Amino acid sequence: MDADKSPNRQDSQENFSPLVQLDPSPIDSPPVLVDADDPTDFNFPNRRDYDTNTGSTGSDWAAVKAPSAGAPGLSASANLASSTSSAGSTAAGPGPIFYLMRIQKFSSYAMGLFTSLHLANVSLIPAITRSVAGSETYLLMTREVYQTSLTEPILVALPVIAHVGSGIALRMLRRSQNLRRYGGAMPGTTSPWPSFSYISISGYAFTVFYTAHVFANRILPLQVEGDSSNIGLAYVAHSFARHPVIAQVAYVGLLVVGCGHMIWGQAKWLGIAPSTKEVQRSGTLAAEKKKKYRRRKWAGVHGAAVGFAALWAVGGLAIVARGGLTDGWVGRVYDDMFATVGL
Repeated sequence: MDADKSPNRQDSQENFSPLVQLDPSPIDSPPVLVDADDPTDFNFPNRRDYDTNTGSTGSDWAAVKAPSAGAPGLSASANLASSTSSAGSTAAGPGPIFYLMRIQKFSSYAMGLFTSLHLANVSLIPAITRSVAGSETYLLMTREVYQTSLTEPILVALPVIAHVGSGIALRMLRRSQNLRRYGGAMPGTTSPWPSFSYISISGYAFTVFYTAHVFANRILPLQVEGDSSNIGLAYVAHSFARHPVIAQVAYVGLLVVGCGHMIWGQAKWLGIAPSTKEVQRSGTLAAEKKKKYRRRKWAGVHGAAVGFAALWAVGGLAIVARGGLTDGWVGRVYDDMFATVGL
């Protein structure tokens, strides 16, 4: 046995400390917070599929993102703590992004009652009665549900403000975290702002059309007349007859953008909305079968949006928009309101 030893060979214990004495300092690296569909999108991880399919919470997501095995000299529990803190959650509970996403989600559900009643008033009932005057009675009845001093802020104003406000806050917070993560030096020419998806773009466009709609039907009558008791389907019909181009652009834009945003948003919350980037880009899916499946989902959601817009148009554009001018002093009141804004 001694003859097999090299003349210069020495036992490792004679020259080096045992490996168990080494305690390398762990190198903290932030989790990969990029969109799985777009490597250049420095956004937060897409929690849609995991949250929707498993009903998990923020702490569960942090556990999933944690490494399965620790780095040399770093225990798995330390990796878990690092991943949790990097994702915006602490041991005390979820971070602000978790709560902002919940506010945005459940505020959209809160608007469902008003949306259903409004759809029935301005489109479905006129499509059945085939008359603007015959539909006004039903509009006045449902106004007692969602247009009182108590129910209007709860069912309409607060959910809209919470939904839009939480969306803006999410973008600001994600930008702030991207800047902190990369120290203001984003890789290449990538912007620290989260990328815009179709749902985000349609949401901001819908906010513009919705604000104009609220101004024309609620704020303007209150400023000119002091109340909105004379505002109904006849007012909408009068605006189409007096200013057809502006009214049609505003109404069609409200339907197209609004219905697309609402249907795609609900599909996202339900976990059935495919990424628009996956459909638009070629060669991003390894399997052609999976690509076709996602395209079918994409077409299905768009089909639902078109059908939803058709429900609003069947009575709104086909009946109310063709109702014609309102005669008498009520028609002059409408003209005075339009003249106030230069129309």
